[in-house]
Amino acid sequence: MHRRPGLSARLKLTLSYAGFLAVAGALLLAVVWVFLLRYVPDNPKGLLGIAPNRYLLVRIFAPAAAVAMLGLLVFGLVGGWILAGRMLAPLTQVTDAARMAGDGSLSHRIRMTGRRDEFRELADTFDAMLEQLESHVAEHQRFAANASHELRTPLAISRTLLDVAREDPGRDREEFVERLRAVNTRAIDLTEALLLLSRSDRGNFARESVDLSLIAEEAAETLLPLAEQRRITLDVTGGPTRTSGSAELLLRMVTNLVQNAIVHNIPAGGTVVVHTEARGDTSVLRVENTGCPLPAELVPTLTEPFRRGTERVRTDEHAGAGLGLAIVRSVVHAHDGTLGLAPRPAGGLRVTVRLPGTP
Repeated sequence: MHRRPGLSARLKLTLSYAGFLAVAGALLLAVVWVFLLRYVPDNPKGLLGIAPNRYLLVRIFAPAAAVAMLGLLVFGLVGGWILAGRMLAPLTQVTDAARMAGDGSLSHRIRMTGRRDEFRELADTFDAMLEQLESHVAEHQRFAANASHELRTPLAISRTLLDVAREDPGRDREEFVERLRAVNTRAIDLTEALLLLSRSDRGNFARESVDLSLIAEEAAETLLPLAEQRRITLDVTGGPTRTSGSAELLLRMVTNLVQNAIVHNIPAGGTVVVHTEARGDTSVLRVENTGCPLPAELVPTLTEPFRRGTERVRTDEHAGAGLGLAIVRSVVHAHDGTLGLAPRPAGGLRVTVRLPGTP
C-alpha cells in the first residue's frame, strides 16, 4: 500500500522527549519566578540599601533562564534521539525479520535476548508465527508434490495401457477396458478426495443439527458388505449424540474411519466397534478395531496426507491414496473439534473424535 512519507517513530519520540523536558523546565522557572521574585521588593535602593531589587534580579535571571531553556531543549533533542534509538532497536530487528519473511525467507528467526518486555514478547510471538508458517508452507509443498505424484501414477498407467492396446490390437479388449476402468476410477476417487479435503479446510459449509449416532449407523450399513467379505464383526453402540455441522462432511469422516478400521484389521475374525456418546457439552465418537500392534511413533503421522505407514500399506482394491485420516482431521478441525489417535495394547487403533455438542 502506497503511503505518504511522514515523520519516523524515532523522530516523533525525540520531539516528545525534548518537548516534555522543555515544558518541565519552563514550569520550574515559572515556580521560581512566582515564589521567589515576587517577594523581592521593587525598591530602587534595594533591601536596606544592600540586597538587589526585583529589577536587577529580573535582568540577571532572564538571560540565565533563556540559556537554561536552550540547554534543556538541546539536551532533550540529543538525549531523546539516543534514547529513542536504543528503545526502537528491537523493533528494527522485527522489521528486518518481517522484510526477510516477505521476500520468502521463513527460516530466519529473531531470537531476541534479554529479559522479557513488550518488544521481546513481540519478537517471540513473531518467531513462533514464522515457525508455524514455515511448517505450513512445507506441509503444503509436500502435499502438492505428493498429490502430483499420486495423480501422475494413474495417468501414466492409462497411457501405458493405451500404448499397449495400440501396439497389440489383438489383445483381449474386455481385460483392457476393465484395467483402464479401474485405473480411471482410482484417479477419480483421488480427485474427489482432494476436493473434499480442500472444501473441509476452507470451512465454507452450512451448519445444521446432526446426530452422530445416526451418521455412524448409516456409515456402518454402507460398509457392512465389506466387513462381511473380510469376516469382520462391525458393531455400533451408544445413544443419540448431537452436534452442529455438515451432515455430508461428518458422514464422510465417519465412513473413512470405519473403512480404515475394516481394511487395516486382522485377516479374519476381527472386530470394529463404533461408539457415540454425549459427555456434557461434548459429543464423542470413538472407533476402534483389532489389528497388528502399531508403533507409538507411527500413530501421530497417520493423519498426514498420503501417509500410509509401513504397517498399514495395502495392495488390494482398498489401497486408497493415503487421504482417509487426513480428511478426517480436516473435517474435525473445521467443526472445531479434536482428534485423538492411540494404539490399542492388544493391537489395532483407537480413534476418538470430540465435537462441540448441541442440546
